[in-house]
Amino acid sequence: MNHMDRRDVLRLGGLTSLTPLSSFAVETLRTLSRQRATDRRAELYGLLGALPDRKRAISGRKHAEEERNGYVLESWDLDLNGIETVPAYLARPRSMSGRAPAVLFNHSHGGGYTIGKKEFVEGRSYLQPVPYAKVLTDLGYVALCIDAWIFGARSHTSESDMFKAMLWRGQVLWGMMVYDSLRALDFLIERPNVDARRIGTLGMSMGSTMAWWLAALDSRIKVTVDINCLTDFHTLLAKKALSLHGLYYFVPGLLNRFTTAQINALIAPRAHLGLAGLQDKLTPVEGLDIIDRELQQVYAQAGHPERWKLLRYDVAHVETPEGRQEIIAFLKRFM
Repeated sequence: MNHMDRRDVLRLGGLTSLTPLSSFAVETLRTLSRQRATDRRAELYGLLGALPDRKRAISGRKHAEEERNGYVLESWDLDLNGIETVPAYLARPRSMSGRAPAVLFNHSHGGGYTIGKKEFVEGRSYLQPVPYAKVLTDLGYVALCIDAWIFGARSHTSESDMFKAMLWRGQVLWGMMVYDSLRALDFLIERPNVDARRIGTLGMSMGSTMAWWLAALDSRIKVTVDINCLTDFHTLLAKKALSLHGLYYFVPGLLNRFTTAQINALIAPRAHLGLAGLQDKLTPVEGLDIIDRELQQVYAQAGHPERWKLLRYDVAHVETPEGRQEIIAFLKRFM
């Protein structure tokens, strides 16, 4: 029963023609749906290779703090994985009291291996001019960004060499990246000034992919915003466009078990905003159509169609001014 969807349960129970459902039947369906989502999350996580213990103790050392334009920036060295130190920036409003909503910001790739978390405070050419550290703290949020494997202060090994070395050890580069981000989420939620009930995640490009993977795997995330990398895997394969994405992106056996829409369906019914460029080759329009159609159905069946939104702009791989305003409005509405 754990692997049955709502239609399976209705069919077996002879309830497809009975409306409305009794309160008992509705609650039974909700319980089965929650259990199925839990099972599928475990299945997805299991594809990510040999990962460190998810429950290992994590710690951090703050080694600097400075005032920026309207916010305070803390520099941390985190022990998330027991293998190598993870440098991080934590930004908080200059004036705050009590617990605030928080966002895990995921930096992009763009070949900028030495940039990493600096994108959070300095921005990138394909993002709008105001960096997200400023945007999020102006909204009253606490925000965290880490250097992903092979980026920023961790760019001591090339992407290709790291991918191959990890593969030899039964590890997956994307899996190790996701693991660090999940543990960064643990660290963020434990901050005394963070409201654990109001957690979001967002990112551009590689950071977009990280945002929807994290939200699919961790139900503590209330709001997800992905900018320009909601890519349908099977469409990308059909268009022979795999070279457009880096090695980090590929997870063994993934397509045998999940589509992109099925991963993103694990976020429902929590709020999810996607933004895409109609000229962006990393996210073929045919694939966007598939994902949008399926997620509209998922969110409608969950009773919250307003919590899924995909916006498309006639641009390539860039964040638009209009998109930035939509992101801010979406965070304000659902956080």
